[in-house]
Order: sequence, then C-alpha cells, then structure tokens
Amino acid sequence: MSDNLSNAQIEQRLAWRYATKRFNPEKKISSADWKTLEQALLLAPSSFGLQPWHFVSVSDAKLRESLREASWKQPQVTDASHLVVLAARTSVDAAYISDFIKRAATTRNIPESSLDPYRGMIDGFLSAMANKPGAVESWATHQLYLALGMLLTTAAMLGIDACPLEGIDPAFYNEALGLPAKGFSTKVAVALGYRAEDDALASLEKVRLPAESVFTCR
Repeated sequence: MSDNLSNAQIEQRLAWRYATKRFNPEKKISSADWKTLEQALLLAPSSFGLQPWHFVSVSDAKLRESLREASWKQPQVTDASHLVVLAARTSVDAAYISDFIKRAATTRNIPESSLDPYRGMIDGFLSAMANKPGAVESWATHQLYLALGMLLTTAAMLGIDACPLEGIDPAFYNEALGLPAKGFSTKVAVALGYRAEDDALASLEKVRLPAESVFTCR
C-alpha cells in the first residue's frame, strides 16, 4: 500500500538508483530529508528487535579526508553530502538485553514480567552462540545489512543518490571513530547526496539476470 507513490513510480525510482560514483559536492541533502533517512535506519528491522548496530554520520572535513585515504581514495567519501558508517555490535550482554526488555515494556505499557518468555527466547538464541568466537558479531553484521537496505531504498524514494562502500579499511575506520571502545566494529559505509552531471555511469542500463532465473514459484 502506498498513499503517495504508484507501483510504477516505485519501480521507476528503484531503477533510477545506482551506486553513484561521482557526487556533486555543492549539492547538499536538506535537513528534512536527512531526518527521514535517519528514521529509515532507526525503523529498520532486526532479529528480536535488538538493533545490534550503531550509525556514525561523519561531517568533519578533515576526518572524511583521512577516511578517504583508507577507502582506496574513493572520492565519494569526501564529495557526497553525507557519509554514514554502519557498525555492528561485537557482543550482546545481559545488561543490553535487560535494557531492551525494559524499554519494550515501557513503550507498550505492559508488565516487564509479561516479556519473560520473550527474554528466554533471546537468551537461548544468544547462548547458542556463546562458545563460537565471532558468532554474535557475524549475526549482528547480517542484521546491519537489513538497515543498509532500508537506507538505500529510502534514499531512492526521496530521489537521493547513494553508494554503499565496502572497499574500506575497517580497522582504520574503527580507530578513527573510536568504535571498539563502544563495542562496535565498522562493516560498511554509505555516501549519500546527489550525482554529478558528468557521472557517465548514471545513464547506463542496469545489468541484471532475467527474472525467471532468480524467482521460483512453487
């Protein structure tokens, strides 16, 4: 259901989207549009609703210059209106779960005790990964990419260009942004803004597999 966009309009905007290689550094995202993009990240789905992630919006010009050097010198890092770093939790402890349960009870105005079965499910799920090094971080990373998808799709609906960047040095990003001390690790960055007029890739047709090779109806 959509009150504002038809099916055809949605498909057109998704087709318009591409991994922007050249941004117009003079054109900036409005504060209203940026708030909507932030809401897309805030409202992104995650397993159990735990939101095992953190998002860093980098606006400092010198910091972005240093991050560009750690990103194969990709110009999107400095030229785009906004740069967001998506980081996953490296662990989820009992205190984090308790805080989540309390917040859920308060938000929905229900007794905290009524969520004991749900807490048990979460505890059981995470306990199964307790003796597997890196398992929680791997799980959190998978959740993080759900948020990435929400961000890219919302940007396309708003007519805002974006480019996800995995060609980065996560260790450098982590140190520059002080993430390990907070229990997070960089996984991907996203440059957002508006395409430059001379970005030749903007007009290229998308290369995709035929629908019948990626969809099966049973």
